[in-house]
Amino acid sequence: MKKTYRYPPTESQERSEVLASILCEEIIKGQLEPGEKLSEATIGSRFEISRGPVREALRRLSERGLVDFVPNVGARVARMSLTDMLDLLEVRVSLEVLAVELAALKMTQEQKVHLEKLYQNHLSMFSVKGTHSYFQSPVDLDFHYAIAIGSGNPVLVKILCEDLYPKLLVCRSQHQNIKGRGVKALKEHQTILSAISEGDAELASMFMKRHLQSARDSLKSLIEPSN
Repeated sequence: MKKTYRYPPTESQERSEVLASILCEEIIKGQLEPGEKLSEATIGSRFEISRGPVREALRRLSERGLVDFVPNVGARVARMSLTDMLDLLEVRVSLEVLAVELAALKMTQEQKVHLEKLYQNHLSMFSVKGTHSYFQSPVDLDFHYAIAIGSGNPVLVKILCEDLYPKLLVCRSQHQNIKGRGVKALKEHQTILSAISEGDAELASMFMKRHLQSARDSLKSLIEPSN
C-alpha cells in the first residue's frame, strides 16, 4: 500500500529530490509496477505538493532510466529487460574492478569492519529467508555499495550508487531469481572481503572480476538457454 505524505514548506528543488528518492524506492520494491502510469496530478495529491516538483522528480527518474515518457500518454515506470540487465553488468565489471582495487588500498579499518558486518548479516538473512529474498532485496548490493564508497573516488560512487545500482535493483525486482546464484554469490563475496581485508588490490580485483563474470554468465543462461 502506498503511503500518503505531507511535506514541510521546503524549496521546490528539495521536494523534488525527496520525492524522486521515494518513488525510486517504490519502483525498486515493485510497489510501482513496470508500465504503471505516473500521473502528475495523482502523485501531487498523494504527496500534497504542486505539479512542479512532481514533474522535476519524474524528470530525474527518467534521466536515471527508471521512468519513460510516452508521447500522448505521459510518464510510466520503465520496463527493464534481461538484455538491459546484461548491458548493465558488462559496464559494471569494469567499474567495480576499479572500485575494489581502490577500496583494497584506501578502505579504513572502520570501513572494513562495516563490510565484514554486512557480509555476516547477509549470511544470516540467506540462512533464514533463502536465495529469493536475498536477491530481491537491496542487501546483496549493500556489499557493493560499501566497496564503491570505500574506493574514495566520488565519480565512481556517483556512477555506481546513484545510476547503475538502482537500475540493477529494478531489473531484479522485475525478473525471476537465477537458481543457485545466491549461494555462489555469497561465497564470492567472502573471497572479495578477504582480499580487501588483507589490502591485496590485485587479488581483490581478480575475485571481483570472477564474481561479476559469473553473474553475467548466469544471466546469459536465462537469455540464451541451451537447446
